[in-house]
Amino acid sequence: MRCPNCGTDGKHRVLDTTQELEGIRRRRVCETCGYRFNTMETLIAQMPLLIKADGTRQEYSREKLLRGIRIACAKRPVAAIDIDRLVDNIEYQLLHLNKLEVPSRIVGDMVIMGLKELDAIAYIRYAIVYLGLDSLESVRDEIDHLLEEEAQMAVDEAESSFAESSADEEPNPTDIVG
Repeated sequence: MRCPNCGTDGKHRVLDTTQELEGIRRRRVCETCGYRFNTMETLIAQMPLLIKADGTRQEYSREKLLRGIRIACAKRPVAAIDIDRLVDNIEYQLLHLNKLEVPSRIVGDMVIMGLKELDAIAYIRYAIVYLGLDSLESVRDEIDHLLEEEAQMAVDEAESSFAESSADEEPNPTDIVG
């Protein structure tokens, strides 16, 4: 490694090492010129090849995935950090499949599930292309299905809250009058 200030190769020492989510950050000092600089060490993981629907293989592209998700989330109240987290989560899941090749459908399904939790409109936008919803009726059916899921989640949350509040209010035996 060369000093970014004087270009001396390999004459530097590590002052501090910090473990972070992105990798290992090291604070270094060049022993030739005294310049202090930071380096970041990250693991280079081999993402699996994607098998497209037509059988061709394509390298995974984080940029392509981000672009597709950003298009679906355009002009929606979705923070860039949330999109990055979704892509990070998808990459984490892909790496932990421990396969050299995976069908691209798996990535699409992961995006669909992530967008469904993130933003319903972004989900519908992505689903129109990904699921091939080619008629207003099929789009309406997907929206109806999404609304049913949201309604069921609301019912489940209400029941859960009621059960928790009921459990907190156990009767006191001294309150019972015989």
